Order: sequence, then structure tokens, then C-alpha cells
Amino acid sequence: MKYVTYRLGAYFRRMAVQISGDPSNPALVCVHGLTRNSHDFDRLAAEFSDQFYIVAPDLPGRGESDWLESPAVYQPMSYLEPLTHLLAWLDRPVFWLGTSLGGICGMLLAAAQGAPITRLILNDIGPFIPAASLRRIASYIQPPERFEGLAALEAYLRTVQRGFAPMNDADWHHMAETSSRALPDGGLALHYDPAIATAFAATEPQDIDFWPVYRAIGCPKLIIRGEHSDLLTPETFAEVQSQGARGIVVPGAGHAPSLNDAASLAAIREFLVA
Repeated sequence: MKYVTYRLGAYFRRMAVQISGDPSNPALVCVHGLTRNSHDFDRLAAEFSDQFYIVAPDLPGRGESDWLESPAVYQPMSYLEPLTHLLAWLDRPVFWLGTSLGGICGMLLAAAQGAPITRLILNDIGPFIPAASLRRIASYIQPPERFEGLAALEAYLRTVQRGFAPMNDADWHHMAETSSRALPDGGLALHYDPAIATAFAATEPQDIDFWPVYRAIGCPKLIIRGEHSDLLTPETFAEVQSQGARGIVVPGAGHAPSLNDAASLAAIREFLVA
């Protein structure tokens, strides 16, 4: 585990980063979704570390990264600071794979002049996000404060993260293990700052339009959609393809595909080496 130090407001913080593969290989930065962490890419890292240098951060407030000082700071623009420090540390062209929030960050960074992102993969996120999907996320983002054990935490994840697919029993157990943190009383909690949920619930969800940002991105794009996703709608998916993006659909998945299946991994590898 590496830690990238960054300054945000009046504080210096540390962002944890998992790294695998040979640093002489092309760099692939993988960034997770809203309440997830870098372990969502463990399967991909195991499959791709022969050909790529995999760099997977825990966004602030998640996993092993430092928590931020208040709920109000948990918003996408705050994440650009540590991610920019990460890109500066790498100091090289990179490929970017972002799931949901990680894809939003990728779009914002890739649209900047001189961005080092040369290929962009968006996992179940696009330039338009309907308010209805954000209301659904808000309905489950506030988890119980305590779970009696790993089995209870896994059962909860199987319910609220049911859009992840494909997932077998081993995948769910791995998600539970890597999504938990120990509490002083011996119980478990999810491995993210509860203030993230507070921040998300603080405003009434509205449609989000990233089309101007998306159109400023000059690199090739691969868009992955879960078959039943309500966040990346069929209409937006069709529009990005009409504008030149490559697109694939993961059967049976909602928001967001787990990228654990051979077909998704093969499509990602093909896109990156093309």
C-alpha cells in the first residue's frame, strides 16, 4: 500500500493507493464508486498485472484513506485534488477506469487541457445522470451503524449492492471482507466515513448534465453499461456511442457491473491495447 499526501483546504491528508504489476508497463488508474473502495478492482488487478501497472486509490473517506473534516467536503471537486497529486506522482500518460463516481472524476480530469489520460473507461456512468437514480442511491447509502458480524454485513451488501454483477458467493464474501472495519466493541461497520451519506442526503437530487465536460474529452472512450442500470440510461448510452465511444453491455447487471466476468475483462483489455 502506498500513501499519497495532498493538501485540501487547511489540512494535509493521506490517500491510500493499491499498486500491482510492473511499473515499466502502461499505467491503468482504477477508481471506485461512491461508497466502495479499491478492492473492487482486485480481480481486474490479478488478471491485468501481467500487462499493466495497476494503480487503485481509496478515495478520501473510504478504505484506508484519511477521512475529511466535514460532510460538506465530500463532493467530486474535493476528490480531484488527491487524484491530481496521484497523477503528478505517476508523472506519465495513464489509462483511466472509473466506476460511477470514479468515472465522474475521470471525466473532469480528462477534460482538462494537458490531461495525461490517454484512454478513458467509464463503468456505468455517463454525461447525464437522472435524478431518479440518485434518489434510489440516497435511499440505501445510510447503512446501519453496526453489524454483529461478517455474515450480517455480507447480507446487507447483497441487498443494497445487488446491481453488482456477475457475483458468486466467493465474490460477495470478498466484498464483505474488504468493505468492513472493526469497531471497538467487536462489531463491524462499513469501511467508509458515515459523513459521506450525510453529504449525499443534504441536497435534493436533480438531473446532472456533464455533456459540456464530456465533449471536451479528446481521448478514446469505452462505456460499460449494466443491462438494468438506471444511472446510465439507454438513451445516454446510445448517444455516447453515436459520438464515437465504444460501448458494451453487461447482461444481468444493474449499477454497477462488477467487472469480474471474463467478457468484460476481455473487452477492457482489447480497448486498452488497440
